Order: sequence, then structure tokens, then C-alpha cells
Amino acid sequence: MVQVTRTIHAPIDDVFAVLADGWSYASWVVGASHIRDVDDTWPAVGARIHHSVGPWPCTIQDTTSVSSVDAPHSIELDARAWPIGAAVVRVELRAIDSMSCEAVMFERAVRGPGRLIPDAIESLLLGPRNRESLSRLADLAQGGYRCAND
Repeated sequence: MVQVTRTIHAPIDDVFAVLADGWSYASWVVGASHIRDVDDTWPAVGARIHHSVGPWPCTIQDTTSVSSVDAPHSIELDARAWPIGAAVVRVELRAIDSMSCEAVMFERAVRGPGRLIPDAIESLLLGPRNRESLSRLADLAQGGYRCAND
């Protein structure tokens, strides 16, 4: 399992607000290129984001669904990108103080060819990608991001 951590200088609720807005997914998840639809119940368990992954015109159309959520502390996703495979992605938020938190992202391939990649290579591939994803999440939260429903 790949794990990366970042301190975010924003309140935990502000960071979770970005995670709770499925329309923001392509803004912080490296590789997600377009959001086609978001279930009205996002981020409830079972809700899905319908997204495209990869550069145009070679995009893969698939979905990511919520496996578990404990707002504002964690969300676990089943992220699919067939035929590449699927991964479990978990983001945990831990308050440091009222104006900052620690974000920890875990990812592991669970289905498809991706799960055959050795752990060391998976870490080399996903570690930098996930560090950049947390950097983008931090930028949105620290920049005063407001969800479309505000």
C-alpha cells in the first residue's frame, strides 16, 4: 500500500469540503481529466463520480464510488479505470489545530492488472502522483475553495 502525508494549512472542515464536492475531483486527483456526472448523494456510501481518466483523446470512462465516509475525518473510495484496474484510495484528515490538519492518502491496487505490480514499483509510480494530488487538495482548501452548493 502506498502512503503519502501532507500538512494542509486550512481547517479540517475546509479540506473535507473539497473531498465532499464530487465536481472538484478532477481538480485535485492527478489523472482524472473530466467529471461527467456526480450522484446527488455524494459523498454518501455507494455514491459515484462518473469521470474520465487520462489525456484526450485516449481517455477511459469509468466511475469512483464511496466505500466509507466519516466526515470530516476520512473517506474511502473504490477508484476504477478499466482496463487498467481499480484501487482503494483512502484519505484521512487529522486536525493539528483549528487552522491546519494533516492529510494522509493511502492507495492500493485491488483489481485488474495493476494489482500484479510489485509493491516497490507501485510506490515509485503512485507516490509522486499522490503527493501531487495532496498538494492540489491543499491548494484548493487553502485558497478558500467553495463548493458549487455554497
